[in-house]
Amino acid sequence: MIRARHLLARTALAGAVVTLAAGCASADKTSSTAAKAAATGGSSMSGMKMSGSGSGSSTTSGSGMAGMNMSGGSMSVDGIKPVPTQTLATADWQGMKVSARAMTAVPFVIFNGTKEQMVKPPKHASFHLMIMLNDAHSGYPIPYAGVWATIRKAGKIVYDERQWPMISEYMGPHYGNNVVLPGKGTYQLSLLISPPVSARHIEYENVWLKPHRVNVSFNWNPTS
Repeated sequence: MIRARHLLARTALAGAVVTLAAGCASADKTSSTAAKAAATGGSSMSGMKMSGSGSGSSTTSGSGMAGMNMSGGSMSVDGIKPVPTQTLATADWQGMKVSARAMTAVPFVIFNGTKEQMVKPPKHASFHLMIMLNDAHSGYPIPYAGVWATIRKAGKIVYDERQWPMISEYMGPHYGNNVVLPGKGTYQLSLLISPPVSARHIEYENVWLKPHRVNVSFNWNPTS
């Protein structure tokens, strides 16, 4: 009788171990699936609304492309159309490489030392203009300068704004602002670059001491 009880107890323990192992395997599989979904961006697409020709509209929840709309082949996020990052023009000034680049218009935050102010892209924004100032020799970004951008089309000013000193995890330090253009065509970009106001190591002695103007042209063809 005692041996029978021991046998039953061992059998029950073995069954519990098997059940626990199966539960762990299921949990591992669930965790692995969740990790893969997170790695592929699945966790950042909640509230995505997609509408297009053919299949009607559908909404995916728990997924983070909130506010994204795809219709008839075009795509926008919160009404902002994506713009592939592109170089509009480049120039050089005393070993400073000046590059004007365009990317999708984005909201950004201005911090004045005590508080933050959110700046949203204006309606019908064409792109986010980034002015990159880099040392031509080392490639390092050059801070502490000032940049003002003026854009003309056929001699008429269509944009005239300060480019804010910016930090970005994805684009690095630059000077930027959002731009609205009246449409496609050839534009003249004039950049007024003020000298970096800072102490300098001697390798930067006698350079970038006066405001400098860069004038370049670029063609703009907005995305459909």
